[in-house]
Amino acid sequence: MKIYFAPMEGITGLVCRNAYEACFSGTIDKYFAPFITATTTKELGTKELRDIAPEHNEVPVLVPQILANDAYSFIRTAERIVALGYREINLNLGCPSKTVVAKKKGAGFLEFPHKLDAFLQEVCEWTEKENVRFSVKTRLGMQDEDEFWKLLEIYNKYPLHELIVHLRTQDDYYVGAVRGEMFPKIAEQSKHPLCYNGDLFDEEKIKKFAEAYPQQDRIMIGRGLLMHPGMFAGGNLWKFHDTVYEGYRGYIQGEKNVLFKMKELWSYMKVNFDEDETAVRKSLKQIRKSQNCADYEIAVRQLRSV
Repeated sequence: MKIYFAPMEGITGLVCRNAYEACFSGTIDKYFAPFITATTTKELGTKELRDIAPEHNEVPVLVPQILANDAYSFIRTAERIVALGYREINLNLGCPSKTVVAKKKGAGFLEFPHKLDAFLQEVCEWTEKENVRFSVKTRLGMQDEDEFWKLLEIYNKYPLHELIVHLRTQDDYYVGAVRGEMFPKIAEQSKHPLCYNGDLFDEEKIKKFAEAYPQQDRIMIGRGLLMHPGMFAGGNLWKFHDTVYEGYRGYIQGEKNVLFKMKELWSYMKVNFDEDETAVRKSLKQIRKSQNCADYEIAVRQLRSV
């Protein structure tokens, strides 16, 4: 089973990716970078370029992702990514954020299948000509899962490298169970290699999924890899934590900015600790309230000693 590390805006940037690979080398087949918003400007933004610059990334395979709803800006942005040496690009049709959807991008683009069809035709003409692998990460639709069948008809028309499906609608956001009953139907009708995405948080769920779908050869995991770092390598939360922390301290200016990133990571990793225990609850609270690295490190040491 191939394991893909999902793109998560603001958290799975190069520091997190490099740390994960350093700690758990060989467990992830592909890392997907958080989306780059397509523009028609000549250059990538400094922040975006820094994140995907090959010399900054120490993972075996990195796939840049683009957020776009018009082919011209997608292609212009893709040209700049290809110039860095990348030969695979992913289209984000899954982001459910209201600010993204309001611009008819991410999952918001799914509401306009005719425009999406025309977009994919133009983009795929370019990717075929340039010999660039092109994949799509999608949701099931905006409000209703049955919207997906029209979308799948469109996807099946084009030479996609693979189709990654998050089994929720935009309205679902990340709340409630995924619409798992849709997956075998999609697998039967998709003409492309299919990657499953959604709520595979731990090894037990992944094992059950693999038993249910023995022919499925790839899955994408996001939150689960942050909740249980190294789940495919015996797990070592503290090694991962320390590597990420040192990585951010060397990458980001300002202690508050470093702590903002670490606190976001702790919103996932805290599931490994029993918050019913007073000492654990107190340490996690001190982590959340820390205002400088010294206080943060004291709180972390306390949690490690629990």
